[in-house]
Amino acid sequence: MDHAGAGLRRTAVLPEYRDPADAVAARESITLAFVAALQRLPARQRAVVILADVLAWRTDEIAGLLATTSTAVAGVLRRARQTLARYRDLPVEPAMPLDPAQRRLLDDYVAAFTAHDVESLVGLLRDDAVMSMPPFAAWWRGGRLIAEAVAGTEFCRNARLVPAAVNGAPGFGQYRPDPVEGGHVPWALVVLGIRDGGIAEVVTFLDMTDRFGDFGLPDRLSAVT
Repeated sequence: MDHAGAGLRRTAVLPEYRDPADAVAARESITLAFVAALQRLPARQRAVVILADVLAWRTDEIAGLLATTSTAVAGVLRRARQTLARYRDLPVEPAMPLDPAQRRLLDDYVAAFTAHDVESLVGLLRDDAVMSMPPFAAWWRGGRLIAEAVAGTEFCRNARLVPAAVNGAPGFGQYRPDPVEGGHVPWALVVLGIRDGGIAEVVTFLDMTDRFGDFGLPDRLSAVT
């Protein structure tokens, strides 16, 4: 089995819910898994809890990926969940469908991102915002640090963002310039969490270029005329 492929096929883990309360609960569990895991857990526990609780991998699939046993994975997952239970960060606001204020916030984020406008990004991000880039373990805390990282990275230069709903949360497909054929090609999926009128989380999923279609995103953007 191609474990990487199996996990990515389950990336759209949040189905349609008839009861809005169920959708909110599901979104909260995904958000907490990312935020708490990246901040509180050692590397192996962090990997296991994201694979199991966010991407919905089975224990045998995780065991195959990590070259261990299902029993060992179950033990690591149990310890990780116990740690997560002690650190329940504030949930982000329900965001799909977007209300007018949330839509303006996202529009302003796109404008500031495209312009590499650090100060505008700082104004949109909460002071306690966090940013992560799965599958890497790196993460940032603080609106200014995140703004400077986003505005300063080479991969964001001349990038374009296309709105998309990702796991029931507002997000974007991020496209980078194609120096060979022109236009833009997929680079990452970006998910934002909103709290109290500001952006509280930025999660950038790398190595997802072949899954853009799962979120209704085009596989290429033509050159802007």
